[in-house]
Amino acid sequence: MTSPTRVCFQLQVHPELLDEYLARHSPVWPEMLAEIAASGRRNYSLFLGERGTLIGYYETDDDAAAQAYLASSEIAGRWEAEMARFFVGLEGRPDQAAAPLTEVFNLAEQLSAAASDTVESELS
Repeated sequence: MTSPTRVCFQLQVHPELLDEYLARHSPVWPEMLAEIAASGRRNYSLFLGERGTLIGYYETDDDAAAQAYLASSEIAGRWEAEMARFFVGLEGRPDQAAAPLTEVFNLAEQLSAAASDTVESELS
């Protein structure tokens, strides 16, 4: 079994639009939620920091396919068109143009590697 791809990204929300941005996500359109799920993204979360730093995270088995699905979705296109004005310095749709972050640590992977190393040491 292959591990899902973990994707983390960062955007910057215009500070003067934070309250409206939060209101737009409480709740998100039901049809947009369905499109996110249909794209293959799961365990999707957004975290908002001080001064509008937004960190997003999701898991998927095929990120390119999920991106393509959402890029062709009329519902996602309408949502992203309405959301684009909230972000600083963003060219294009937020779901397609967000800056990805590089994963530098994952607890489960390191625990698994350490356990494998222990088993190999015991067998030698």
